[in-house]
Amino acid sequence: MASRADNIASNMSLANFSKATELRKRIMFTIGALIVFRFLSFVPLPGINPQALASLADLGRGGILDLFNTFSGGSLERMSLIALGVMPYITASIVVQMASALHPTLAAIKKEGASGRQKLNQYTRYGTVFLCAIQGWFLAAGLESFGAASGIQAVVDPGYMFRIGAVISLVGGTMFLLWLGEQITSRGIGNGVSLIIMAGIVAQFPTFTANLFEGGRTGSIAPGIIIGLVAMVLVLIVLICFMERAQRRLLIQYPKRATQRGQMQADRSHLPLKLNTAGVIPPIFASSLLLLPLTISQFAGNSVSTESTAGGIIVTLNQYLQHGQPLYMLLYAIGIIFFCFFYTAVVFNPEETSENLKKNGGFIPGIRPGKNTATYLDYVLTRITVVGAIYLTLVCVLPEYMIAQTGVPLFLGGTSLLIVVNVTVDTISQVQSHLLAHQYGDLIKKAKLKGRTR
Repeated sequence: MASRADNIASNMSLANFSKATELRKRIMFTIGALIVFRFLSFVPLPGINPQALASLADLGRGGILDLFNTFSGGSLERMSLIALGVMPYITASIVVQMASALHPTLAAIKKEGASGRQKLNQYTRYGTVFLCAIQGWFLAAGLESFGAASGIQAVVDPGYMFRIGAVISLVGGTMFLLWLGEQITSRGIGNGVSLIIMAGIVAQFPTFTANLFEGGRTGSIAPGIIIGLVAMVLVLIVLICFMERAQRRLLIQYPKRATQRGQMQADRSHLPLKLNTAGVIPPIFASSLLLLPLTISQFAGNSVSTESTAGGIIVTLNQYLQHGQPLYMLLYAIGIIFFCFFYTAVVFNPEETSENLKKNGGFIPGIRPGKNTATYLDYVLTRITVVGAIYLTLVCVLPEYMIAQTGVPLFLGGTSLLIVVNVTVDTISQVQSHLLAHQYGDLIKKAKLKGRTR
């Protein structure tokens, strides 16, 4: 027979939202912070000509800037104060995580607990400032050279003063976004940095939808293509929701312990292994590496000499690595599969997990503790990573194939779709957790009141 607490958990709904005052405050704070983020995306850098920049942005599409522009909600296209978004922080955090798994000194710091995590977070911030400064400098210099080569002067007064001012502004904008994300995480609902990225992606959805249906109205896009794209997006959303929640639960058994009634009872638990342990890291890394030559050629503009060896290589890669080209999609799929296995090996250590189980007296039934358990965990993790890699490859390559076949610029690609769905599912889970905690609080208060009347 189910307990009263179980009934509360099963019958939980958003009808009790009006009673959860703290949850409403958190949601309102999150919405306010995201509104501030959207306002900042329209504040341009000092020394930028917005009209000329809009014309220049149309000439520079197709490179990795499109990916970063999507994550920043169009801020990079408008060259705003937060043009770099939080991508430098994500890159720095990935580097620190990998280094903490591979470098002995950082691995020891990671094992220190809360203080160790605080040190690694500080290193991540230092890396973010460094990456922002480097990217900001090359972004300002590339904007000057690309504008001069295209005959469009987007910078009012080019020179070192503009570059220094742009670097300072971009570093300040990114660090402000990090602070805003931390405030959302602590005082709002959900992960702040992830919500900022999702807000930037979702902000471009109305424009894309309007352009898509306008093309259908004018006849430039066939109605069958529009229906197919909408159906593909819906199917991918369902697939992502299913696969991201999928787990391989390994049974963990502990030695028998005496209960209050004097009986011996063995405790059982489960070790959940996510089907997609690497998350959205493999698509981001693979697309960044593939689009890097195209971005270099775009920044270089007309200064690249096709007669030189380096220039010839860049031009050739520029031709074969365009969106929708067979070589691009093949290398994209190979990169996703490689980074799936690489990043999974970095974030999950079977030997460490086996050692922790052995210290706590836990074991997998039928598997001897120690080395055999680590080998079994590695075997299971490799098998489910194969399925996860196939799933990520399908989700990311299928939109690229549809874009190549139809010619419709589908901004909501595989990586963007993964981020939006993952963040939405995580945020809804946190809202449900707050509602469940609120209902448990009411249950405890009622129990105390009944105890006083007796």
